[in-house]
Amino acid sequence: MMVTFISQCEKKALKKTRRVLDAFANRIGDNTWQTVITQEGLNTVKKMLRQTASKSTAVSCHWIRSRSRSQFLWVVGNKSKFDEQGMVPVNSTKKVITQFENDWHFLPLIKTLSALAALMHDWGKATSLFQEKLKINSRLGDPIRHEWISCLILQAITQTSSVQEDDALWLMTLVNGEFDETRLKNAVKQQQQNHIKHLPPAAKLIYWLIVSHHRMPLPCDKESWRDEPAPDIDSVLKYITQDWGYENRRDEQDYQKRFNACFEYLDGMLSQSSRWLKQLKKWAQRLQDCLPMIEQSMIDGSYRLILHHARLCLMLGDYCYSSKEADKNWQNTTGLFANTDRKTKSFKQKLDEHLVGVAKKALHTAHLLPKFENEPPAAQGILALKKPSPLAFNWQNKVVEKIKAWRKQQDKSKYGFFAVNMASTGSGKTFANAKIMRALSSDGDSLRYILALGLRTLTLQTGDEYRDRMGLDNSELAVLIGSKAITELHGQATQNDDFLNDKPLGSESFEPLLTEDVDYDCDIPEEGLATLLKQQRDRQFLYAPVLACTIDHMMSATETKRGGRYILPSLRLMSSDLVIDEVDDFTGSDLIAIGRLIYLAGILGRMVVISSATIPPDLAEGYFNAYREGWQIYSQTRDARSKIGCAWIDEFKTSVTSIEERQNQDTIAAYRDNHRQFIAKRVKKLARQSAKRKADIIECQSIVENFEFDSDETKQRQYFTKVQHAILDKHQHHHTEDKQTGINVSFGVVRMANIAPCVALSKYLAECDWPDDVDAKVMAYHSQQVLLLRHEQEKHLDSILKRKEVAGAEPDAFNNAVIRNHIDSSTSKQLLFVLMATPVEEIGRDHDFDWAVVEPSSYRSIIQLAGRVRRHREGEVDHPNIALLQYNWKTIQSGNQPGKKYFCRPGYEDKQVLETHDLCELIDTNAIAQSVNAIPRIQKPMHLNYRNALADLEHHVTQIQLANYTGVGPEKLQGYIAENWHLTALPQALNPFRKSEPTTNVFLMYDQDEERSLFIEKDEQGHPIDRENILQIHQRGIRKSHEKRLWLKRDYGKLLEQYAEQQDCSKKLISLRYGELSFVHREHQEYEYSDQFGLVKV
Repeated sequence: MMVTFISQCEKKALKKTRRVLDAFANRIGDNTWQTVITQEGLNTVKKMLRQTASKSTAVSCHWIRSRSRSQFLWVVGNKSKFDEQGMVPVNSTKKVITQFENDWHFLPLIKTLSALAALMHDWGKATSLFQEKLKINSRLGDPIRHEWISCLILQAITQTSSVQEDDALWLMTLVNGEFDETRLKNAVKQQQQNHIKHLPPAAKLIYWLIVSHHRMPLPCDKESWRDEPAPDIDSVLKYITQDWGYENRRDEQDYQKRFNACFEYLDGMLSQSSRWLKQLKKWAQRLQDCLPMIEQSMIDGSYRLILHHARLCLMLGDYCYSSKEADKNWQNTTGLFANTDRKTKSFKQKLDEHLVGVAKKALHTAHLLPKFENEPPAAQGILALKKPSPLAFNWQNKVVEKIKAWRKQQDKSKYGFFAVNMASTGSGKTFANAKIMRALSSDGDSLRYILALGLRTLTLQTGDEYRDRMGLDNSELAVLIGSKAITELHGQATQNDDFLNDKPLGSESFEPLLTEDVDYDCDIPEEGLATLLKQQRDRQFLYAPVLACTIDHMMSATETKRGGRYILPSLRLMSSDLVIDEVDDFTGSDLIAIGRLIYLAGILGRMVVISSATIPPDLAEGYFNAYREGWQIYSQTRDARSKIGCAWIDEFKTSVTSIEERQNQDTIAAYRDNHRQFIAKRVKKLARQSAKRKADIIECQSIVENFEFDSDETKQRQYFTKVQHAILDKHQHHHTEDKQTGINVSFGVVRMANIAPCVALSKYLAECDWPDDVDAKVMAYHSQQVLLLRHEQEKHLDSILKRKEVAGAEPDAFNNAVIRNHIDSSTSKQLLFVLMATPVEEIGRDHDFDWAVVEPSSYRSIIQLAGRVRRHREGEVDHPNIALLQYNWKTIQSGNQPGKKYFCRPGYEDKQVLETHDLCELIDTNAIAQSVNAIPRIQKPMHLNYRNALADLEHHVTQIQLANYTGVGPEKLQGYIAENWHLTALPQALNPFRKSEPTTNVFLMYDQDEERSLFIEKDEQGHPIDRENILQIHQRGIRKSHEKRLWLKRDYGKLLEQYAEQQDCSKKLISLRYGELSFVHREHQEYEYSDQFGLVKV
C-alpha cells in the first residue's frame, strides 16, 4: 500500500516526528512523506509516533487507493490540526473556548468538601496514644481508630455553637480560628460513647468523608440489618457508631487499659500550627459560600454524586501525599506526626504537614475531575469498524444505521443510553458491540470503552481476537489479567514486581491501587492526570482507549469495603462507556452486585450495553432501572437531559427509542412494554430457525426406586452407567468419518455440576468396559488444577474445538498431532473424545462439540452448555444431540426426598423449593425434542409456575433480586440505588460479588533434593512452606488401565523441564511461578491430587 504522511507538528515534536518518518518513508516536502509499506509496517510507524507524541505532535496518514482517490486513515497527536477528512485548514478564527468544567455545576462544592475533609481527616492522630504508637513503631491497633476520633472532634466543634444544626455558626468558628482546646477536649470526651448526631447538612457530608476515608462503615452484626429502611442520609448516619469498624476490641482487657489514652492530647490539638489554621480558615469560608449548593443537593439527591467525587479526591490525595517523602522545609511547631518511614521506621510526615499536603493533592485531583472525563485518549479511524460487515453479519450494519439515525433526531444536550444486545451465539455479538460503541461515540468514529468479561483466561483470548479483527494493536487495546503467570504462559514477557512488602505505620493509604498486570504498550503523558498516578500499570489502566478486563476488576469500583482499590476503576469509568459481556452468566448476589456497577456507570454519565443471547426480561428491566436511577442524579448535576436512549438489538432487528423520565413506575412500565414487544418478535424468528440442537431426557427413575437403600458408591455406578449409555447413543448419530482410516470420530462433553462427581465420572469412564468396536478417550476439566497443567489443557482444547467446517467436511482437529495419533493408533471403528467438565465450560469458552450430556442445575445451565454444541456449524439435526439426565446427582444421592433443595450451588433453588426435581416434569419435553433454545428463558409467562417449572423459577428469583422496586434494606439492589445504604459497606457485605468461601492458594513446588513435587504455601515474604501433610493432600499416581484411555496425557515434571529450559532457570523457580492451585480447604477433609484429574475431595 502507498501512504502519505503530513506533519503539522510544532516545536520539539517536529524533530522527533521527522526522525521517525525519515526512517520509513521518503520526504517529499518539508513536512510531507510518502512510501510503499505493508500494513504491519504502517502499524509500527503509528506505534512509534505515539510513543514520542506530545501536545505539539500532529501527524496524519492517507492511503492512496487509486489515481483519483485517497483514504484518510488516522491522526497521531493533536486532532484539531485536521478535519474529519484529514485536511489542513487554510484559515482560522478565534473564539473563547468553553472550559471543561463549565457544566460541572457542583465542582466548587466538591473541591471545598474534599479540601476541608482533608484538613480534618487525620485530626484524630493527635492523640497521645497514636503518637506513642508511632514512636515505638508498634503495630498494635488503637482501641478507637483515628478517623472516629476525628469525627468526634468535628461534632464537638459543631456543638460549640449555640444552634447546633446551623452550618454557618460552626463554620464561623473555624473562620475566626476560635479554638478553645480545653473546651474541645472536654466536649470530645463527653460524647465518646454516643452516636454522631444533630449535625447540620455540611457537617454531615464532611463527617461521612472523614469516617469513610479508609473504610466504609460496617457493623459486626450485619445480618440484623436486613430489611431495615434508610430513606435519607440522616437515617443512615444515626446508625453509625464506633463499633461499625472503628474500634479494636478483640482483647477487652487491653481495650479498657488503653481506652482513655485515645482522648488525651499531651502535645495539643494542632491549634499552634499557623499554616494548618490558615488553610482551615480559608476553606471554612469557601464552604460557607457553598451552603446554598448543599441545600439544593440535599433536595434533589445530587449529594450522592458529590460525595462520590469528594471521597475519591480525598482518598487519592491521601494516597499520593502519603507516598511522598517528608517536607524538610516544614517547621515542626506541634511535635505531632502522621506516619513513619517504611525503610527507617522513624517519623516521616508531620501531622499538620500531612493534612495540608493531602488537602493540596485532593484539590489538585478535584480540579482535574473534568479532565478525567475528557482527556484520556480514544482509538480513531479503525478500518475494520468503518467498513461494512460481510453479508452473513449484515445485521451489524443495520444496528449502526439505526443508532446513527436516532442520534440525528436528538438535540445537542447529553443523554443517557442503555442497550441490550441479544444476538444469538456465534452471530458476532462481541464485534457488534464494538461497532455500537463507535456509533455512540461523540464523533461517531472513535472508540473508548471497557469490555468487562467473566473469566480471567478469556480476557487474553478475547483481547487477541479483538486486536486481530479490528486492526487495533496493544497501544490501543489493553488487556488486564489477574495473574502475572497467566500473562507469561500466554507468551508475554516477565515483568518485575514493584509491590510493597513492608507497609509503613500510619499510612493505610500507602497501598497499590492496582496489583494486576496490564498488557498495553504506549507511552503515557508525563503531565496532567498522569501526575497523580505513580505506577505505570495504573496509568495504563486509565489511558488505554479500549480496556478488556475481567468484570472483577471493574467491580472494585463499588465492592471495595476498605482501602483505595475502588479509585482506579472509578476514574476509568468516568471516561469510558461500559459493555458487560454474557451478563446473565452470573446468579444470586453477583447479579445485585453488577446492578451496583451499572448504577455507578449511570451516575457518572456513561453509556451501558449488556450483552447475552439469554437475558431474562427482569434482568434487563432491573439493570435499566439501576442505570436510570444513576442517570437521573447525573442529569441533576450537569447540562444533560433526563431522557435515556434505549436499544434492543439482535440479528433480526434493532429497535431504538427514547424513554422520558416520568413517575418511577411509568418509566419502568414504558421500558417493560418495549422489551416485551422486542422479545415477542424475537421468539417468532427463533421458532422458525432450523434446529441445530435437540434434546431427550435420560431415564434415571429406576435408580431412585431400585437403589434407594444402597450405598452412594452403588448409586453413583448406576448413574454413571446411564451417562455412558447416553454417550454411546449420541456418538452413534453425531460423528464424523476420518477419511484416512474410516474411523467414526466424535467430540462430546459431559457437564457435571460439581468437581468431585466430575472426577469420579472421568475415572469411571477410564476404567469401565466399552463395546468391542468403541475406543473412548477421556479428560477431566475443572478449576482445581495446577495453573501450568490447566494452561496446557486449555491451549489444546482451544486449538481443536474451534470448529467452523461446513457439512461433510473433516474438522481441522483431525490434523492435530495428539488427535491424529489417537486416530491412527486406534483399532476400533468408533472413537469418542469425551470431556468431563464442570460449569467452567459453560462460560466464555469458544468450543464446538458434536454432542453433550448434561447433569442439570438450572434451565440456564442447559442453555449455556447447549451453546457449546454445534456452536459454529449450521444445519438442522435429525436426532437429539443433547442428553439431559432426569435427575441430578444430588437428587439421586439423597433418594429424592420431598421438600429438599437439589438445584442449588449451582442453581436457583434457594428460598423457593421446587415440588419436584424430575426434569420430565420441570421442562417441556416436547419442546426440547423439537429444538433446544432460549425461548423459555427470554420470554416470561404472564403467570409463573415457579414451583413446578425450572425456567419459571429462574424468572421468579431474578424478579425478586433485580426488579423488586418496593423492597427496602441494604441487601436489596433498591436499597443501594434508591435508599442511602450506599453510604455503608452493608450492601457489599450482605451481597458480595463472587460470594464464596475463602480459598487457599498452594503451589506444587519441585523439590530438587528429593526429586519430586510437593504442595507448599508461600509466607508473607514469598518463601515456601511445606503444607502437603497439614492440608491432607495425597498425591496419587494413575492406574495403567486409566492411562490408555487418556485424551491428553499431561506430565507436570516434563512441563517444568521444558519451561525451565526455555526461560533458563530452575524447575523449582518455574513451579513457584506457574504451579499455583486454589481450592476451598476444610478442616479434617482429605484431598487427592493427580496431574490428570486435578485436586478433589476424597
